[in-house]
Amino acid sequence: MKRFVGGVLAAILVAAGAGLAVVLTGAYDVAASTSHTALGRWVLETTSRNSVVRQAAGIRPPSGFTDEQVGQGARHYKESCVYCHGAPGEDSTDWASGMRPEPPYLPDAVGEWSDAQLFWIVKHGIKMSAMPAFGSHHGDEDIWAIVAFLKTLPGMSPEQYRTVGEQSEQGVAGGKAG
Repeated sequence: MKRFVGGVLAAILVAAGAGLAVVLTGAYDVAASTSHTALGRWVLETTSRNSVVRQAAGIRPPSGFTDEQVGQGARHYKESCVYCHGAPGEDSTDWASGMRPEPPYLPDAVGEWSDAQLFWIVKHGIKMSAMPAFGSHHGDEDIWAIVAFLKTLPGMSPEQYRTVGEQSEQGVAGGKAG
């Protein structure tokens, strides 16, 4: 039994030493112009997903969203999010395709997350993904509006995307509450 435990400890020390050598020598390519390794992608995606699920577990979303919230969220999305995530009829910008990991196309990806999880992601961001934390400059009400809009993206046509939020924008421009 002592030999087994000694072997396990030796293996752990060798693995830790190899990892430390990679870190200290710069052997791992951190360039955003190259994709992550399969193992690196798995580690980042798995850690990120499990962390979001855990962190969002205590968040209680509103019982429903209004058309006004969807419009307000659409305005925020068009101002800040579309550049990286695209939209129906709109590709993300060229520079967003150079990010690693590449930002997901949200009309396809939003269904993988609950309302609470989307709220947490928008509010707190995701480290090592270029997803910023919007909670420092958007209140919870605005973030829930963004979530309301995100939930409408799957199946939205390019025409619907172009017009969603326009009424809300006109209300704000006209001095009315949006």
